[in-house]
Amino acid sequence: MAIVISSAATRKNTGWLPFLAIPAAVFILALILSEQPVRAQDQESVISDVERRIEQINRQLSQLRSRLKEEEKRESSLLSSLEKIRLNKKVLQNEIESLNLRRTVVIRQLNDLRVKAAETEKNLQKEKEAVEKTLVTLYRFGRLDFMHFFLKAGNLETFLRESKNLTFLARYQGEAISRYLNSINELQALENELQAKKVEAESLLQQARVNRSRLVEEETRNQKLLAEIKKNKSTFEQMMSELQESQEQLQRLLKRLQSQEISLPSPFIPLYERKGKLPWPVTGRVITRFGKEKHPKFNTVTVNNGIEIVPSGQDRNIKAVHGGRVVFADYFQGYGNLIIIDHGLSYYTLYGHCASFLVRSGDLVRAGQDLAVVGDPDSLKGECLYFEIRHKARPVDPLQWLKRR
Repeated sequence: MAIVISSAATRKNTGWLPFLAIPAAVFILALILSEQPVRAQDQESVISDVERRIEQINRQLSQLRSRLKEEEKRESSLLSSLEKIRLNKKVLQNEIESLNLRRTVVIRQLNDLRVKAAETEKNLQKEKEAVEKTLVTLYRFGRLDFMHFFLKAGNLETFLRESKNLTFLARYQGEAISRYLNSINELQALENELQAKKVEAESLLQQARVNRSRLVEEETRNQKLLAEIKKNKSTFEQMMSELQESQEQLQRLLKRLQSQEISLPSPFIPLYERKGKLPWPVTGRVITRFGKEKHPKFNTVTVNNGIEIVPSGQDRNIKAVHGGRVVFADYFQGYGNLIIIDHGLSYYTLYGHCASFLVRSGDLVRAGQDLAVVGDPDSLKGECLYFEIRHKARPVDPLQWLKRR
């Protein structure tokens, strides 16, 4: 950083007063300092919350990548292909969120640096005035040899650092000069750090853009595969065969769950007492009914163990239809993100194709409590909730249990 000194001869009664030019970078820094500074304590709290969320995302990313590796080892199938696309999308979405959060932290740090740089610049101005007074005093006391040497030094910073007269000058106002030198170094360090943070923020932004492009590519792949399944009979039948296998796996899971004992809160209301009175898990339109279903195009017959509901309105939360304990909350191939609630006496409700969970396995839930958010677009029917009611692992028609509308 060059600090230029201009000098001129003046009348004796006014003395000689050097003028230090302010670096252009400081003017630029002052112009970009437009945001109000956040209180240090509040800022630390915000950054701490963001960092905790980043740690949580990193744990989720680790789990997703592990599951992706496991999926790569499986035999290739339509469900497996859809699952790999879904996992890739989820990884990219998490990475984008992490990048955006990290950029938030960097921008806050950048703003803090700008405030510090502005304060340092103010201090530098005050210290410059103190040094000027020293120089004027020296001139008035006739230190002409000293001034002659000083005028030959290219700038004040070079003079103070390299001049043999530094010790001579320090006798008059050593503390002011020391502060001035420290401020110069501090401001330079802040400007370097500011530049580094700007580069880091831009890099994070570019990475997020790249990931968004990759996410669009994965979504396009997903939509093409779903479209192929819907229009091609052989592909559709392959998909139905794989879904049948998933149904059998789910049946085995429910039998295992049925053998496990759980504790429910007291007083306990049996689910069968609420038959025909259960609230709907989500407000919407039923697009798939329980029982046999004939495909309108391929004339194939499938058996549905539950119903599918397309949500309507603003509320996208899936709600528990009755109190119980969550015994499963994870991805299940063919059902997407799946929640299973044990209501006691071998009664279960199942909620599939969830976009994200709001409860975990082991949680006690009450009737009407939010369980998850509907919105998984990877099912053949698009964004919908898959809902089942089972007794002793056997599916029953949910429409006979829900309130009539």
